[in-house]
Amino acid sequence: MKETGRISIAAMIVLLAITSCTNREVEENYPIMPVPFTSVKMTDSFWAPRIQKNHEVTIPIAFGYCESTGRVKNFEIAGGLDTGAFKTIYPFDDSDVTKIIEGAAYSLQTYPDAELEAYVDSLIWKIGLAQEDDGYLYTNRTIAEKGYGRLHEWAEGERWEKTNILSHELYNLGHMYEAAVAYYQATGKRELLDISIKSADLVDRDFGWDAFVSYPGHQVIEMGLVKLYRVTGERRYLDLARFFLDARGAREDGDEYAQSHMKVVDQTEAVGHSVRATYMYSGMADVASILKDEAYVNAITKIWEDLVHRKMYITGGIGASGGNEGFAEPYHLPNMTAYCETCASIGSIFFNHRMFSMHGEGKYFDILEKTLYNGALSGVNLAGDRFFYPNPLESDGRHSRSAWFGCACCPSNICRFIPAIPGYIYSVTDNDLYVNLFASNEASVSFGRNDVKVTQETLYPWDGKVTMTVSPDKGGNFALHIRIPGWARNEAMPGGLYEFADSVAESYSLLVNGEVPETRVSDGYVTIDRRWKQGDRVELYLPMPVRTVIADERVKEDAGRYAVQRGPIMFCAEWPDNPEVKVLDLMIDEKPAFTSGFVADLLEGAEIIKTTGYIKVTNVDGSVTAGEPVGLTLIPYHLWNNRGKGEMRVWLPFEVMN
Repeated sequence: MKETGRISIAAMIVLLAITSCTNREVEENYPIMPVPFTSVKMTDSFWAPRIQKNHEVTIPIAFGYCESTGRVKNFEIAGGLDTGAFKTIYPFDDSDVTKIIEGAAYSLQTYPDAELEAYVDSLIWKIGLAQEDDGYLYTNRTIAEKGYGRLHEWAEGERWEKTNILSHELYNLGHMYEAAVAYYQATGKRELLDISIKSADLVDRDFGWDAFVSYPGHQVIEMGLVKLYRVTGERRYLDLARFFLDARGAREDGDEYAQSHMKVVDQTEAVGHSVRATYMYSGMADVASILKDEAYVNAITKIWEDLVHRKMYITGGIGASGGNEGFAEPYHLPNMTAYCETCASIGSIFFNHRMFSMHGEGKYFDILEKTLYNGALSGVNLAGDRFFYPNPLESDGRHSRSAWFGCACCPSNICRFIPAIPGYIYSVTDNDLYVNLFASNEASVSFGRNDVKVTQETLYPWDGKVTMTVSPDKGGNFALHIRIPGWARNEAMPGGLYEFADSVAESYSLLVNGEVPETRVSDGYVTIDRRWKQGDRVELYLPMPVRTVIADERVKEDAGRYAVQRGPIMFCAEWPDNPEVKVLDLMIDEKPAFTSGFVADLLEGAEIIKTTGYIKVTNVDGSVTAGEPVGLTLIPYHLWNNRGKGEMRVWLPFEVMN
């Protein structure tokens, strides 16, 4: 593919985009900025294959389903290329197309693909045809007003009338704005960006304190508007994002489900629909970082504490309740009925990434890493073609990944999330380089007056040895901050909702050029501040013993049970590895002895844990006892359900509970 006319790859920041397509840059930003994923080339055996699989399998099949289910056809009908009624189930189905476009934009940065780019261009052309003259873009209404079928009941009435409830008019636009910025930055092509600007200008005219006071029932446009602001420099897009946040709680019809029950600055608890919530908290962080709004910061800090300390699963999953696809009461964390929507895990990663960028504290990356390797990654299978919507922590065999969903937000979210993962590894300030995650990679990092090449060599997450080479173009003084994960500091999860039940004596170690360096430790990072030269070698060793985890006693569902963790990975017992007994009848020893090792020919290569278990026996009188010992095999949680349906359990009983 020709590179002529493209914006420099190094200029792109995916999640927190700052590059201006005007002649100036927006200077206000997060105190700590992520290194764009386009500056990081993955060379590892864990993430690199998954990113490639996303490009070769997941994105193509997702576009294929958008074609076969009528999502693309909706744009064609609205644009006058065809006739007929609205083809799909939900009025938010437009957003699936643009989310996959966003994923394609990111993927094109790593895998230039002329055929994929041409296809996306054709989709953008159809989206442009579907846009009405004044900028309105919502295929369901446009099709209905052409006389083809009825308007969806969620959107009945006038434009925007039900946007605070279920119409998803603004939700669709938010995802389109994010896709537009990504595709412009990936290709230099403005078509979708111009469509989005025309749309945003209409929204800005129609909404406001002196116009229509309302807000999106499903948040995301706030993040999209901030990205438009960063790329255009148009302050009114930032102000509009702020308006949509501040309008929550200003109407009497607000509710917890959509986080509109009170003003956002007065909220202190994570409530309602979990995806909507994390998208809103991420939008608040974006706005707060630019406007230096302490009230916003205080609110999302309290919400984060409530979420992590009282409402999060050991996998990082959030949203215990299927009824509202969201949060339940504190400490109510059932396992078999856990909702833990894949989109919610991705939203949590967005939120925690932004919290780190504001505060620089390792606890946010502790949650991000836990969610990344467990709650989010479980959402897609190894083949890249089947998906989980909910991600339970226990199954009696009824749960299984699906090829697609009527509500397809999770597959399309996977499409855009996976290729952006390298953008989480490093962050910078003017004189600081942060190493947040560990994976073999080659990165070119510019910050302040420093241009530095960084490489990592590691088998993480299976092995805790990480070798980094730091090579500045010229010798420079800067601080290298290396995150020491909470699990390597004897902390199962920030906040104490989960704790390790055992103890270990071995601690992490760090060498620079074979010698113990002078360091300081704070906020979960070890800092080496020195004059660096080309080829400086940093060796980090993070011991990875198998650990048992217990939950706060207020989490009744996990009483008398252990979860098993090694490094950042949570493990589970699954039926194919334990064929002699029902998994749900297995118990674990109260003081278990574990062995672990990497098995190359199982599940495309994974660490496997073995221990002794016991068969739970129900006696004639109804009492329950631990029976005969039996071998117990555990696999990484994110790999379950790759071999068919069957029983699975994360939390293993060690006490007999009648």
